[in-house]
Amino acid sequence: MGLLLDYCLAHQDALRKSIDRLVQLESPSTDKAAVDRCGAVLAAMLTEAGATVTRFPQTQRGDHLRAEFPGGSRRILLLGHFDTVWDVGQIQRMPLREEDGRLYGPGVYDMKASIALSILAMRAVRGGLHAGSEVPTVVMLWTTDEEVGSETSRGYIEAEARTSDAVLVLEPSLPGGAAKTRRKGCGEFQLTVHGLSAHAGIDPRKGVSAIHELAHQIVALEELRDLERGISVNVGVVSGGTRGNVVAEHARAVVDVRVPTMKEANRIEARMRQLRPVNPAASIEVTGSVARPPLERTDGVARLYVQAKEVAAELGVDLGEGSTGGGSDGNFTAALGVPTLDGLGPDGDGAHALHEHVILDDLPWRAAFLAALMQRIKAR
Repeated sequence: MGLLLDYCLAHQDALRKSIDRLVQLESPSTDKAAVDRCGAVLAAMLTEAGATVTRFPQTQRGDHLRAEFPGGSRRILLLGHFDTVWDVGQIQRMPLREEDGRLYGPGVYDMKASIALSILAMRAVRGGLHAGSEVPTVVMLWTTDEEVGSETSRGYIEAEARTSDAVLVLEPSLPGGAAKTRRKGCGEFQLTVHGLSAHAGIDPRKGVSAIHELAHQIVALEELRDLERGISVNVGVVSGGTRGNVVAEHARAVVDVRVPTMKEANRIEARMRQLRPVNPAASIEVTGSVARPPLERTDGVARLYVQAKEVAAELGVDLGEGSTGGGSDGNFTAALGVPTLDGLGPDGDGAHALHEHVILDDLPWRAAFLAALMQRIKAR
């Protein structure tokens, strides 16, 4: 353990340079050209570290990257993304800066520092610095559309997970450094109401207001919300109508749903499909689903966390665990029954916010921890 940590501490300047380089290469999910520029540099970094890199070309999104580091029969998947929520040019508005032991910048916490420390961890593993079991085969899958739903990457993620003994998700840790052993499932529904237009002053009784009907439905949706049980239902976008003096013929709402278990996901989906208009002259159309299943704390997740906690303790750190309402690509792998541990990226704060940062002292320890954990994981 000490050799791993010494190695990562000795290479923290190189780690910092890798982070700086990746953050400077802005890569918003919606800008394929920008994402691919970042991907080209990342592919070169992975190749230089000893990986065989495969690119999965995409039309609308950036190309996903698969990097395989050959080893023994145990197979571990390191999972993350290099797309961000920040548009090109944000680096001028919130430039990389170091202050009070923190490194600030767009995408540094979510999750480019994670990518750099993962590469350092693999260098440590392949350097033979941790005696014991054979070096595992490690696949890194870095995707380009996690921030916008993982529509083009989900198939690659699930296929890779099915052949893996464990999945380590390099999303940022919880503030304070804890791992994530639970994540809510995420769903989005579109509720569309069809009414009948009419003059609001002359013939209001001949109209059927889609907006009025939508208001009734929004109130009904509140009955599905149960924050004590971890179920949130949020009507985040509402639109409808054309003019103030016209009874609205159409109205629409976008509904975000978060659930802690698949049982609740199935129940909420069924309730959404069962919505019926209060005004029988109106009609309702519901589309959408809980597309990102919850990451539940299964026995496999719990065992993997216990291993991680033991490794962290040997490095002098008490690794906590917790949950979050946000989803990640680890939700997909956990739903397949593959042992998955999330939130193994660096400590920090401010994901998607102007104060986004990582704690610099955490980075070398985090890389050494990840290297040791990969060595410790057993075959399924």
